[in-house]
Amino acid sequence: MKTFIFPALIAFLSSLSLYADNTKLDEIIKNNELRVCIWPQYYGISYVDRRTQKLTGIDSDLAVELAKDLNVNLRYVQSSFPTLINDIKSDKCDIAMFAIGNTKKRREQMRFTSAHLQSDIYAITTKTNKKINSWDDIDKKGVIIAVAKGTYHEPIMIKMIKNAKLVIIKGFKDREDEVQAGRADVFIADYPYSVKMINKTSWAKLIIPKETFHLTPYAWTMAYGNNKFYNAVEKFIKDIKNDGRLEDFARRNGLEPMVKKD
Repeated sequence: MKTFIFPALIAFLSSLSLYADNTKLDEIIKNNELRVCIWPQYYGISYVDRRTQKLTGIDSDLAVELAKDLNVNLRYVQSSFPTLINDIKSDKCDIAMFAIGNTKKRREQMRFTSAHLQSDIYAITTKTNKKINSWDDIDKKGVIIAVAKGTYHEPIMIKMIKNAKLVIIKGFKDREDEVQAGRADVFIADYPYSVKMINKTSWAKLIIPKETFHLTPYAWTMAYGNNKFYNAVEKFIKDIKNDGRLEDFARRNGLEPMVKKD
């Protein structure tokens, strides 16, 4: 028995698909507002200084540029890594722009743009810790490593660490406290957070891998579908790489080594 699909039905289904692709960017233009999720504790990326209450960082700067290119107003929406997926899927914001590590688990839930930054993994210890002087000292018996729950570092370190004890810490600040108090020897961080620790504390010592340990691309995320909006953001990323804005904002925020040019 043959099944026939009437031309009118095909046209209707096609129009639904087209509408689904176009609606997000159309809404942004119609409402004259781009809603950008940020994590205001991410130093160098989207960081609110407690003293000045000023927002600084490469991705908060680039959010301004994206809104300018789309010719709409910008509204920041507070988010975090633990709430990110739900924030995107519940349409709390149109796009999340806070240097999100592109991992398989996250790709299953969100659509990633092309990467504009990348970071290896680093470790922070105290200047008084006698056990940790190089990367080779980390994965040894008797060493305690703190990792923030919900970060992409968590599954990587679970897989990589063979001898040291790994402790999963709920809060980002809590892992610092564990190390400073001596309950852990090191905590794991990326490049921006490592820069923060060196710039903002007197006790932190940075431990850098001798060679690339686990390079991760950083990008922005949005809901799946919305091809028209996605393509507009992809064009923006290509433009800022070509016209020098990406490197300029990276330099202003001390993140030049993170720029992903290709």
